[in-house]
Amino acid sequence: MEVMKISTLSAFSFWLSTILLALCFFNFPITRAASGSAYESFLQCLTQQTNSSDQQISNIVVTQTNSSYASVLRAYIRNARFNLSSTLKPTVIITPLQESHVSAAVICSKQVGFQLKIRSGGHDYEGLSYISDRPFFILDMFNLRSIEVDVKDESAWVEAGATLGELYYRIWQKSKVHGYPAGVCPTVGVGGHLSGGGYGNMLRKFGLSTDNVVDAKIVDARGRILDRKAMGEDLFWAIRGGGGASFGVVLAYKIKLVPVPETVTVFRAERLLAENATDVVYKWQLVAPATDDNLFMRMLLHPVTRNKKPTVRASIVALYLGGADSLVTLLAKDFPELGLKKENVMEMSWIQSVLWWANFENGTSPNVLLDRDLNSADFLKRKSDYVQKPIPKYSLNLLWKQMMELGKIGLVFNPYGGKMAEIPASETAFPHRAGNLFKIQYSISWGDPGTEIEEDRLSQATSLYSFMTPFVSKGPRSAYLNYRDVDIGINHHGEDSYAEGKVYGEKYFNGNFDRLVKVKTMVDPENFFRNEQSIPTEPSARRNWIVLAIFCSPDWISGHRLLLYNDLRNESPCINILYHN
Repeated sequence: MEVMKISTLSAFSFWLSTILLALCFFNFPITRAASGSAYESFLQCLTQQTNSSDQQISNIVVTQTNSSYASVLRAYIRNARFNLSSTLKPTVIITPLQESHVSAAVICSKQVGFQLKIRSGGHDYEGLSYISDRPFFILDMFNLRSIEVDVKDESAWVEAGATLGELYYRIWQKSKVHGYPAGVCPTVGVGGHLSGGGYGNMLRKFGLSTDNVVDAKIVDARGRILDRKAMGEDLFWAIRGGGGASFGVVLAYKIKLVPVPETVTVFRAERLLAENATDVVYKWQLVAPATDDNLFMRMLLHPVTRNKKPTVRASIVALYLGGADSLVTLLAKDFPELGLKKENVMEMSWIQSVLWWANFENGTSPNVLLDRDLNSADFLKRKSDYVQKPIPKYSLNLLWKQMMELGKIGLVFNPYGGKMAEIPASETAFPHRAGNLFKIQYSISWGDPGTEIEEDRLSQATSLYSFMTPFVSKGPRSAYLNYRDVDIGINHHGEDSYAEGKVYGEKYFNGNFDRLVKVKTMVDPENFFRNEQSIPTEPSARRNWIVLAIFCSPDWISGHRLLLYNDLRNESPCINILYHN
């Protein structure tokens, strides 16, 4: 209930001092202190919040002494760089079986003062969903994977722990003429993919994954389960492209299915430098973002060796939502440099194209999409950029020289245009729309551990990123949230939290960053949901919480669930104090 509302900061300070001093010095029950260890307090809280027995709780809480701890932790680590013996491990892993378990995990983690990292598929390139430099818990969503497809309504509810492969499979089971515009890697988790934007080979026709979300369910910082109506449009806007883990725990998304033809067409074309690759790459920049919206042509560039000499290979991988004849006719007109013929392309169903893009052999059963490929991780580094003007041929030749000298790192160009140019930058939290020709992914992977090889591969990524500076977006140099990259800034969540967050936040979110900060301050003023690149709260909100720290420890504040926030709706200095029994 609301205890008081004070309209001036001076009056607020006086009354806050009086109340907090009284609460701190009198014998109020403090859960953490009364129960001993934080772990015991957490279990006790979880038992009470879920009305469960000790045995039931043991089924969803995995401790470091549990025989399955290592396998559960390792299962969804997708970057081997963050699975070393020196990597700090979570105190416990919570594996909820139902929504109420998620609510309880949030409430109880706050009560004992532990940071909560949220993991769905584990494909965060920097491991921010499962690593930390201080004691923490992991909330692992892999059990919450139900998918309910409603073909009549052309929609589906999909829980955050489901994978894209499972989603595609369930859609295919119900309909052969529906699909969903999301990523090409089947093991990616739905929760992180959609909340960060999410894209795939139909984005030029239908936009991002998050552009096709019509409802959602989230657990907020108070442990409440909210749908779109209950959370409000500001929060619903934020968790479509702004990264759900800054605002709460996304439980599920309701997605809009899209129509796909019974027959689609795919092809892969490769050129080396001696085979007019430079001309093809240059022309690709003009054609791929501007051609028919039904055509998506990804470009991959990689240094290779041929006849004992270094060169660069340019590969185009494409999906066309239509038949082979119309595709060949289209590219004969738009892209004659490619020289595409009908024998170079393959017609198939949409679900077969999903398998083809995931590098499965033709004829593979769609059942393989249900394989989560656990415990599979390379060492890797990724970065991103956006290109708004074609790179000249002269500069491409310099790029080939740089890539051959570095030796291992590759580039992936993903074209925009089409639907992406029609949706306003402010429609969702994802801002990279009109004006961008294509997105770049810097990609380097290696199979063996070791300091020397890691330093070399990371250095290659940094060097090529630096080389590309003149050719990519500026003011800010934009980046894609789902290609997480801590090189562009991290947040220590101290006094400079807002300033640190702005460094990477404006790169990921451009002009949408300030609105994301306002939403964050409104729904999670205590900054409970945080990671090394989360959305910060407004500086004024942090100053208000510092007042609490003067009188009581963070553990006491967390244990009593005292919520302090600015009244953002009125944008006034009015401060509300809520005390929850």
